[in-house]
Amino acid sequence: MIARLLVLLGVTATAVTAAFVPGNRAAPSFKLGMGAESEVSFGELDGTDVRVGIIKTRWNDEHVSNLVEGAKKALKECNVKDENVFETEIPGSYELPLAAKLLALSGTVDAVICCGVLIKGDTMHFEYICDAVSSGIMSVNLQTNTPCVFGVLTCLNEDQVKSRSSGDNNHGYDWGKTAVEMALLRNQALGMAGQKGKMGSMGFGEAKELDGDGSKKEKVGFF
Repeated sequence: MIARLLVLLGVTATAVTAAFVPGNRAAPSFKLGMGAESEVSFGELDGTDVRVGIIKTRWNDEHVSNLVEGAKKALKECNVKDENVFETEIPGSYELPLAAKLLALSGTVDAVICCGVLIKGDTMHFEYICDAVSSGIMSVNLQTNTPCVFGVLTCLNEDQVKSRSSGDNNHGYDWGKTAVEMALLRNQALGMAGQKGKMGSMGFGEAKELDGDGSKKEKVGFF
């Protein structure tokens, strides 16, 4: 009885295992889309009253500058005024989250675009930086209620960077559109839509906070 049971279990196990063994099956007829060929559609966006801060890295400056130009092209198409675009630079991508947070807390921009390029090398440095930067920028979004676009290419080689930062596939263009759309969404949600000149200056500038009697409120520190 036991012997027959063992034989039965053995046959069942063989059948189940065989079901998961790949056979001579036809290859799927579809192809997975690659990231460089993906598209995001945007509707009509009016960024007339939107102010956008762009923070770019000097690391991989040539490619980052191309991405920034793509973002600026999109901002112009969305009617964002030149005087409402603030641009500054920092050493590398690791510094992006802090710079974005400081700019967001200044209250002088409606959205921030963080632009950088990371290319994998021979060590784990790439993985650590990618994880820290992406997590940091997301935290700035949630902590400040200011949209911060993750405009950082994380590529395995320079060819991948070039294909994503030039021509019709310049990812910076989509980042610019995203910044305007999210800025409009944020301003509408917070009841700030249509308010012009919320602050007197842009960037890490001289915006002044007043006390109830109209006098300048003195503050110690960055702001």
